Amino acid sequence: MLVLSRKVGQRVLIGDDVAITVVRITGGGVRLGIEAPIEMPVIRHELQEPRDATDAKSSNNVAAD
Repeated sequence: MLVLSRKVGQRVLIGDDVAITVVRITGGGVRLGIEAPIEMPVIRHELQEPRDATDAKSSNNVAAD
């Protein structure tokens, strides 16, 4: 894992298409701005479904013969 220190207004670039900007720093957290192509999903980790749950849902949607 790469750990960086940034100040408000500074950016981190990931590849050619993704830029993360530190927008605000408060006592309880950091607000980030993320610029990425529309086809690249950006989601908070806690909202991501576990892969096993996703696989189970897709197998339940298969029509029976």
